[in-house]
Amino acid sequence: MLANGIFDLLHVGHVRYLEGARAEGERLVVALNSDASARRLKGEGRPVIPLAERLEIVAALRCVDWATWFDDDRVEGLLRLLRPAVHAKGTDYTVDSVPERAVAASLGIRTAIAGDAKNHATSDLLRQLRTAEGGSRPGGEG
Repeated sequence: MLANGIFDLLHVGHVRYLEGARAEGERLVVALNSDASARRLKGEGRPVIPLAERLEIVAALRCVDWATWFDDDRVEGLLRLLRPAVHAKGTDYTVDSVPERAVAASLGIRTAIAGDAKNHATSDLLRQLRTAEGGSRPGGEG
């Protein structure tokens, strides 16, 4: 079982996604986007939490058996390398819209959608923090 994502500012949506992914198999490997990959996908200022710390936090979750990382923008290379039985994505996707779906299918990997409705996002949390701080960046000077 493989789940992947950036996991910047871990929130309840992440936990529910990972717990749902874990329910799809016996072991859960979580692959995190590298800092460079997260920046390419989310823009400057992201990730807020560096990769080493994000890995430590995700690996500490009870539902996670292993945590690793990848530098590409998509997890296709890791799917080819690990060949998990299942690749889980969050509810912001459908099985048909998962970017790695074709590669997964070609390898015999089932795609699963896990977690609750996408009502939580790190980008939303960052906006709320900036508003609460009068527009300053989290962790920065006000």
